[in-house]
Amino acid sequence: MTTLSDAKVTECMNDDLSSGVPSHSRNDLERKLLRKLDLRMSIIIVLYALNFVDRANASSARLATFEQDLHLQGNQYATILSIVYVGYILMQVPANMVLHWLEKPSILIPGSMVIWGLVSTLTGITKNYTGILLARFFLGFVEAPFYPGVLYLISGWYKRDELAVRTTLVTCGSVLASGFGAVFASGILTGMQGKLGQAAWRQETWLFYIEGGATILVAICAFFILPDFPHNTKWLTLEERALAISRLAADGTDELGKRTTIQGLRDAVCDWKVWWFSVALTIQFVALSFVIYFPTIVATLGYDTTNTLLLCAPPWVFSTIVAFVISRYSDKTQKRYVFLFASSALAGVGFIISICTMNTAARYTSVFLMAQISAAYMVIWGWINNIFAREPAKRAVAIALINGLSQTGNIIGAYVWPINWGPTYRYSYAICLAALGGSTSMFGVMYLYLKRVNKRIERDERNAKDINNLPNPVGFRYLV
Repeated sequence: MTTLSDAKVTECMNDDLSSGVPSHSRNDLERKLLRKLDLRMSIIIVLYALNFVDRANASSARLATFEQDLHLQGNQYATILSIVYVGYILMQVPANMVLHWLEKPSILIPGSMVIWGLVSTLTGITKNYTGILLARFFLGFVEAPFYPGVLYLISGWYKRDELAVRTTLVTCGSVLASGFGAVFASGILTGMQGKLGQAAWRQETWLFYIEGGATILVAICAFFILPDFPHNTKWLTLEERALAISRLAADGTDELGKRTTIQGLRDAVCDWKVWWFSVALTIQFVALSFVIYFPTIVATLGYDTTNTLLLCAPPWVFSTIVAFVISRYSDKTQKRYVFLFASSALAGVGFIISICTMNTAARYTSVFLMAQISAAYMVIWGWINNIFAREPAKRAVAIALINGLSQTGNIIGAYVWPINWGPTYRYSYAICLAALGGSTSMFGVMYLYLKRVNKRIERDERNAKDINNLPNPVGFRYLV
């Protein structure tokens, strides 16, 4: 599907902005373009925060009377958490393939958000295990287009050395929601308990209704704010459109691409790096399983429900700050693995502290160290976008396939924190620590492989008799 029939757009694409334009003028225009783009993309922070809140509200509700009211037994609560990821996994690749074909993220992303807001809202009227299970399954199904779609959207606008910070920018909404979603929930759970004869998590207009309704309202605004892609975004001037396309081309990214959606699917499935990242991230998500149980973990400090939910916020504020610092330096130095490793190592220290002691101060310090692993997660996605940057059809499928398959780790992780392992949860922390070591090692193998590939690319450039025969643009290197 092409949207480039407009003759002016085609002429603008073929125009070489670098010729006849003073470099300082081009730089000024580029800064202006990035400011405009960043401002519009910033709504994704709110979208992602609501995405996380709608998916995680069951974790906050658990601290009230959620399990008792629905008569949950055994592993049923863990199943309610994990069932979200079944639909989430099934729909990611088809959704991103549709996005690549349709080229309208400003419609597809907010549209899916409106639907999941409705599903989240209706969760509040469920009365038993079967009802909540079905609601959570369909919630994952309609949330699936969101995150891989967002990652594909930003990879279609930003250069490779800009992606880690932008990934952090659009993802920090979920990190902040991990803390402030709990704060918001604490106000609902304490202030609305028993009102109109209902428990706070269940009452229409309370936890699920308030959070689901907010999602729908923000999604409607997003229809008018989110961009599409450089070649078909209507609010760009011709000059800005030409610059947006040419700067990606200079960075080694073919924004328009020459492969069809089906060819992109075949290319992604046949690339072993896609499967390697999928397995590594699956293991990483097992290590990150503490996130969906965060209120339960903080509750082991011994405070009441309100204080427990309030104490959830500071670690995620700290995590956001660390994520921006690490991703900023990752982009500036054009390095990925060293920052990923540093963040993972700090999280590992946090797990070890929690295994070794029940001291309140030490354990609360440990959750700060664990929470900042979001920095590693964001750098990983910046890295993945870098590796599959060149062909958009393949990139769309690769992002969705990696993110979709890796959600298997969330399904496994939902069963890593059984209530009978509390309040120490030493076995849970040990599993997370082992998983973190395994995933970090797999990313290390990819780091060593790409370093070797870069040396081969450099050698091929030196020995090439005709640079037009090179498989990669001159100067292209994988960021490692």
